[in-house]
Amino acid sequence: MADKTFLNWPFFEPRHKVLAESLDLWAAGTVAAVDHSDTDSACRILVKAMGDAGWLQSSAAGAGETFDVRALCLTRETLARHDGLADFAFAMQGLGTGALSLFGTPAQQEDWLPLTRTGKAIAAFALTEPQSGSDVANSTMTATRDGDSYVLNGEKTWISNGGIADVYTVFARTGDAPGARGLSAFVIPADVPGFEVVERLETIAPHPLARLRFADCRIPASALIGAQGQGFKIAMSVLDVFRSTVAAAALGFARRALDEALKRVSTREIQGATLFDLQMVQGHIADMATDVDAAALLVYRAAWAKDTGAPRITREAAMAKLFSTDQAQIVIDQAVQLFGGDGVKSGEVVEKLYREIRALRIYEGASDVQKVIIARQTMAAFQGD
Repeated sequence: MADKTFLNWPFFEPRHKVLAESLDLWAAGTVAAVDHSDTDSACRILVKAMGDAGWLQSSAAGAGETFDVRALCLTRETLARHDGLADFAFAMQGLGTGALSLFGTPAQQEDWLPLTRTGKAIAAFALTEPQSGSDVANSTMTATRDGDSYVLNGEKTWISNGGIADVYTVFARTGDAPGARGLSAFVIPADVPGFEVVERLETIAPHPLARLRFADCRIPASALIGAQGQGFKIAMSVLDVFRSTVAAAALGFARRALDEALKRVSTREIQGATLFDLQMVQGHIADMATDVDAAALLVYRAAWAKDTGAPRITREAAMAKLFSTDQAQIVIDQAVQLFGGDGVKSGEVVEKLYREIRALRIYEGASDVQKVIIARQTMAAFQGD
């Protein structure tokens, strides 16, 4: 049984405990029943199920609302503990519409947020390009103003929900300035002429991913999110909210791995005793439990800071993502080792966790990029900037 004592930590309010426990019960009875043989279909089913049950309400924040980052993190941790694709489906509803929540006009929010919050529309966040992964300022896709329209040309890749999304938040260069200052953000429906999905991308843990192409794709000027030239600021503001939730998902994977390992070592016998009776195994369990708790402290420190008024949590979120994703990889690897041959058997829980965790150390800022962010933020604080 997953440890839930952390819900009594002072980071949380009573409603957060209710959320985590209620979602845990729902996920146990719903998520496992979804057929995952067709990834696109499973993702659509999960989004609809979460929308029908009301779990997607926290994924967006409309006029007069703010994100509850602790609720976002608890939701991702809980879903990830049950199913990686369910976590993915929830996360992309939030990330895909995050720019609308934070910077969208009332009309943009009214058009899309009621749909994504109820699971009637699927969202995507299109930032990465073939030549620019972590280097967002190196984006080359263009959005050229033409009267009351913008004309988009270029490609995006590794776009989550690419191919199944109904709405995309797309970042393109509007030429206002070089580098990061020349980007703008747009909300684009999937059926707009000139937009196409040119390649579906397969990964070790199946998720809907695609390469997108925009060829003389004309959109109304009203599709601009925020002001022209604000794209980099918008993208970073969205990631400032959602980066700590990636850490929460990694925490959910690690908790599940620890639970599976505890079941294994308490029931598997070797030389007349259980695996747990071996002192080396106890050492592994101790390391895994410590890593899980340390990750949880970093995750919910970051979320609590944002919810209690911190304007930015760049350093805290980067620390949470770096530590939680890297240590979850170690915890899961240790669980695989404790399972022996069964640990690498296709379909085993720990084998699926092993494949699921790897991408989290890359997307929304790879681990090495997080180290750069942490170092620069730490130096700036030291120098009093």
